Amino acid sequence: MDKEVSEISVPVPWGEIRGKVWGPRQGRPVLCLHGWADNSGTFNTLIPLLPKECRYVAVDLPGHGLSSHRPPGESYSLFSFTADVHRVADALQLRTFSIISHSMGSDVAGMFSALYPEMVDALVLLDSYGFLPTDSKEIPEVMRRGIDEQLKIEKISEENKRVYTYEKAVERMSAANPSMSEQSVHILLERGLVQVEGGFVFSRDLRVNVKHIMRTSLDQCLEMQSRIQAPVIVVLAEDGYNRIFPDIAQEKYAPILLQSLLDRNHKVLTVPGDHHVHLNKPEVVAPFVSDFLQSKVLNQGKHKL
Repeated sequence: MDKEVSEISVPVPWGEIRGKVWGPRQGRPVLCLHGWADNSGTFNTLIPLLPKECRYVAVDLPGHGLSSHRPPGESYSLFSFTADVHRVADALQLRTFSIISHSMGSDVAGMFSALYPEMVDALVLLDSYGFLPTDSKEIPEVMRRGIDEQLKIEKISEENKRVYTYEKAVERMSAANPSMSEQSVHILLERGLVQVEGGFVFSRDLRVNVKHIMRTSLDQCLEMQSRIQAPVIVVLAEDGYNRIFPDIAQEKYAPILLQSLLDRNHKVLTVPGDHHVHLNKPEVVAPFVSDFLQSKVLNQGKHKL
């Protein structure tokens, strides 16, 4: 499938959303959404192991990879990323499609699947719960902190980004992402660095580091989850999200979200590995994703991209 990889660009009001495409033009469409601060390269090793009948479109979400940064003064949020998914679907003339998503991308996928249930025919959540509740009493504080962070970052010029040698960029990304193998770091840096005079700068927008300002409570998340019509599979990693991002609210709410999925006959399973197991060791994840797509999508008829 590697020989069939091509670059894609979708025009948006402030620039373009870039990405990569695998598979036959008439294949069943599958949109792939990466995690926070990653890019479409996160699916480079997994997609070649998945059903060849599908056409996989992995995008760099705005502010990530090779996609345009949002205009000055704007922020990044699950709500804006959800609108971006619709922009991509419209540009590619997708009426229905499947989604494979990881981490933050799964939160976007969960919200999109809830708001536009008629457009999603299957949903894969990799090491994520699809929603990230915040305690209602903490939402005001989180919102204020997010606004303060954004105002602070706005004072930092893009021209003042630190310039690295490639080796130092690898060191920095490895330190910030202990769950990534060295090979995985190199893969993500293919779209995560831009060459400038004297070395390289990270391509992502500094504003993606701001905590998402708009939050949802557990009740809101459960209501959203209940609106998803597509079959869902959650593939958790034993040493994944819970180990890397320990949080009291998460420990409290995650079992509720997972039980709610199980109550609706969705599938939840755990595999050995860490948060980036789909990239580091895709052979661990691929059989479950492949079987899910085969049974829930490919055996149900044909769609066209």
